[in-house]
Amino acid sequence: MSIPEIEELVKGLEDETKDIKKDLFKLCWYFRGGLTLDEAYQLDVESRAIMYDIIKDNLETTKKTGLPFF
Repeated sequence: MSIPEIEELVKGLEDETKDIKKDLFKLCWYFRGGLTLDEAYQLDVESRAIMYDIIKDNLETTKKTGLPFF
């Protein structure tokens, strides 16, 4: 690989890492202390996707019922 290709690969990996961290922080926020950051880091991709589906369903239910989402 050339230097520019390596730099592009590293930049892509850094961006991917940042996205994963952001997703983990969001999960912890949605779970309001029910999930620590250490626990979030131990989750596999499938488990995170399932948790996000649950969050999405809960948000939709909250919107439909008009209940506050804290």
